[in-house]
Amino acid sequence: MQQRHLTTSNMTLTVIDNNLARGRRQDWIDLRHDVLNYSAVAGKVVRVCMAHLPGTYTQRYHYWMLYVYKHSI
Repeated sequence: MQQRHLTTSNMTLTVIDNNLARGRRQDWIDLRHDVLNYSAVAGKVVRVCMAHLPGTYTQRYHYWMLYVYKHSI
């Protein structure tokens, strides 16, 4: 996902949060690849998901957190 307000292409917490909230299928495929190959990205995904779990619309965050736990941690 091209981040219009960010100048870095690194997987920061903000980039991950934006991909989870507004990403399209290809963005999630790219994120899945990074989660499976980089443990640092997997940890960041869990951190972002934990911050959103108390919210109202959290299905995608539950999914991603469980995905990370099942496949990388």
